[in-house]
Amino acid sequence: MKEPSILFQSEDDMDFIPIIPLNENEGDNGPEIPIPDELPLLPLRNTVLFPGVVLPITVGRDKSIKAINDVYKADKLVGVVAQKDSNVEDPTITDLEDIGTVARIIKMIKMPDGGTTVIIQGKKRFKIESILSEDPYFKARISLLEEDDSPKLEDFEAYVANIKDLATQIINLSPNIPSDAAIILKNIENPSFLIHFISSNLNTELVEKQRLLEMNNIEARADLLMQLLQRELQFAELKNKVTTKTKTELDKQQREYFLQQQMKSIKEELGGDTNDREIREMKNKAEHMKWSEAAKEMFKKGVEKLERMHPSTPDYSVVYNHLDLMLDLPWGTFTKDLYDLKKARKVLDHDHYGMNKVKERILEYLAVLKLKGDMKSPILCFIGPPGIGKTSLGRSIANAISRKYVRISLGGLHDESEVRGHRKTYIGAMPGRIIQSLRKIKSSNPVIILDEIDKVGSDFRGDPSSALLEVLDPEQNHTFYDNYLELEYDLSKVLFIATANDINNIQPALRDRLEIIDLSGYAVEEKIEIAKRHLLPKQKDAHGLKNIPLKVGDKVLEKIIQDYTRESGVRELDRYLASVMRYEAKEYALKDKIKSTVTAGDIEKILGKPRFSNEMYKVANMPGVAVGLAWTYVGGDILFVETSLSDGKGELKLTGNLGNVMKESATTALTWLQSNARKLDIDPAIFEKKTIHVHVPEGATPKDGPSAGITMMSAICSALTGRRIKSYLAMTGEITLRGQVLPVGGIKEKVLAARRAGLKEIILCWQNEKDIQEIDSSFIKGLKFHYVKTMQQVLELALV
Repeated sequence: MKEPSILFQSEDDMDFIPIIPLNENEGDNGPEIPIPDELPLLPLRNTVLFPGVVLPITVGRDKSIKAINDVYKADKLVGVVAQKDSNVEDPTITDLEDIGTVARIIKMIKMPDGGTTVIIQGKKRFKIESILSEDPYFKARISLLEEDDSPKLEDFEAYVANIKDLATQIINLSPNIPSDAAIILKNIENPSFLIHFISSNLNTELVEKQRLLEMNNIEARADLLMQLLQRELQFAELKNKVTTKTKTELDKQQREYFLQQQMKSIKEELGGDTNDREIREMKNKAEHMKWSEAAKEMFKKGVEKLERMHPSTPDYSVVYNHLDLMLDLPWGTFTKDLYDLKKARKVLDHDHYGMNKVKERILEYLAVLKLKGDMKSPILCFIGPPGIGKTSLGRSIANAISRKYVRISLGGLHDESEVRGHRKTYIGAMPGRIIQSLRKIKSSNPVIILDEIDKVGSDFRGDPSSALLEVLDPEQNHTFYDNYLELEYDLSKVLFIATANDINNIQPALRDRLEIIDLSGYAVEEKIEIAKRHLLPKQKDAHGLKNIPLKVGDKVLEKIIQDYTRESGVRELDRYLASVMRYEAKEYALKDKIKSTVTAGDIEKILGKPRFSNEMYKVANMPGVAVGLAWTYVGGDILFVETSLSDGKGELKLTGNLGNVMKESATTALTWLQSNARKLDIDPAIFEKKTIHVHVPEGATPKDGPSAGITMMSAICSALTGRRIKSYLAMTGEITLRGQVLPVGGIKEKVLAARRAGLKEIILCWQNEKDIQEIDSSFIKGLKFHYVKTMQQVLELALV
């Protein structure tokens, strides 16, 4: 058999390569060599010698050379022990391990540099009993350690097989270990030698190798070796995985680099890089922009940064999108306003019926703009119930003055960044809605409708209504700052129009910046005109009946309005007209012809029985029931107040989901009636014997406010006196303990609600007379108004 090659290294920093003897079993090498009780010691630094394993070592220390020379001349046996600390140059007896291996010197070679190389083979383990001498080298009395009998475990063969398998896997995963080592491993049959051989080759700490050597029990030694091999295997797998991943990433980078170079060459052949062309186009576009110096400087820096960046880097798109926004915004681009007031009036009248007060305000604004040439646009805010045309009025204003129109819905908005924009460093950052709208509309002076400004919310992301303060202040919005744009933008030429249902839900600071224009609900006559001019033509067109003669008369429209709708606007009316048109479309599709006129009978057939009836107010013709008028954000409404007396202790019960103010009004009314009982022909004793129960239907609807004061007072007085309240009579007004009646708001909505309900007389505070005079007389035709100053007057008018 050919002798294997040997790698010779010094004992100071050697990485030993063990050599397998020609025969694993000691007995095969001839008669067993007797081992004396006293042996010279050879300290080794970085390794542990195991029995049966062959090691080549280079001896450099003087003591070690002397010991080797003496031993080689004698029986060639030496005690090999490991140093506890490999950094100690001249070890003492305390620096040596107690247990080592008796080694036989197989061969000694003198090297050209004066050093000595010896090949030693481990024989038996020993323990140092005592040190006999330290000079010229260590000499010790030893006792041999006997190996345990062969293992008794039945599965020991599986242990050995597993150890072989683990070692083979480590060899396969380690590129520095020759693949021949796996073949050598496979041919080892002696379990004890296999454990020694693998332990010697194990890449582990010296302490753990020494621990393996010191174990007498071969089963325990095999168990510990398996644990160490498992750890070594995991380390080898991890190292191999990291190496492979690094290599793969490097290959990927190289591949991308080559592809980029090829793409660059192709683009040059086709006429230049796309990104270079885009940047050139940006620069050309920027030359025609009407920018401030700050904007020019920012654009210049952005382009320079873009030129230095590779298109595949994440920041490239951020910078590119920001510059693209700057180029897309209409800096200094304005549409020309049309100052023809007569034409503007025609447009407003054509689009909306009524609303004279609003139209006059718009014409005043245009007149000033025409005379002065320029003015800071005021911030108009239309307040009114739903469905009366607040949003569509904004579009009409834009058409009247030839401006572009854009609507921003603020309903449910609760993030300040939606108004001011996000910082562009955030992922998915965008400019605010104001800047986005200007970018889309390509004009710096459009009409912007801020719809539902009273529905703006606030949470941990900020308060959008506070962010709107700068937008809607004519003194500040010429320097509006958007977080994404990072520049000031002039909004002073924009005509902002806000819409809201309830002014109380608008933040006070924001409300202060708005010019409030109240839009009240429509009267029946106005609704009929709106239906004829706008709703009917729209619904006929939407249902394919545009060219088919079909007429809906005023009486029929009035029936739909009064019997099927109770609203301030016309949305519900629009839905019912759509129902009528759908029915007619179906009839025409089935029969190929329809009647040219829709009659009242047809309406009941199509829409069913009337939802509302004025007959219900005749039921109020009994003591203790009065009709009041209420204001809600959807317009005016009718309110019943019912009172009944029962035996008790003079308590006042209030039901109907009433707010604190309404409860206090009832208490005030009762106190005034007690104070003036004799004047009103009321027995004072009744207040102590009866429980007065006041209920305001509908019980599920929350109600509050002072305007039901005189209604409650009249209902309680009616119950106490047994006199009923006049039929078809409604009332509204606040009361005091002195017996005065105070004015209340929402008069137009309340009066129109009374008219819709078919009431004929209304009691009001004398100070509300001016509100009645502002209502078109044709809308309140048939209504009789009573203006009062005191609660006594109310009772004189109300009680029969």
